Amino acid sequence: MERSDFQVFYPISTRWMDNDVYGHVNNVTYYSYFDSAINRYLIEEGGLDIHSATVVGYVVSSNCQFRKPLAYPDAIEAGLRVAKTGNTSVTYEVGIFKQSEDEASAFGQVVHVFVDQKTNKPTAIPDRIRAALVQIKGA
Repeated sequence: MERSDFQVFYPISTRWMDNDVYGHVNNVTYYSYFDSAINRYLIEEGGLDIHSATVVGYVVSSNCQFRKPLAYPDAIEAGLRVAKTGNTSVTYEVGIFKQSEDEASAFGQVVHVFVDQKTNKPTAIPDRIRAALVQIKGA
């Protein structure tokens, strides 16, 4: 994946604790980066109120392909786009880039299913969130 494949980017500060004993960012940490970028977008652009929303997105699937190692104190960015939207779900694609590089160091997909908080049953993606998702739909 290339930087040009993404419409939105968020800076991420790597932390000392992100490194594992091999001296690079541990594989599970990338999922935290994915989650942070997605939720920041939903909050800032989709109007998600994390404290009182009645409809929220649950992660039901995720994967990551690792291409090049990153390590603290690398300056990195998460590129975000939407691959697919349904009535109750969305598939995001996230690329993790070293700030100075065009090729992703890691690339993954995350699927959210939107659910009613009270019933835990799938429900339609809220209109404002859907509109935000459409803005970053990939080709």
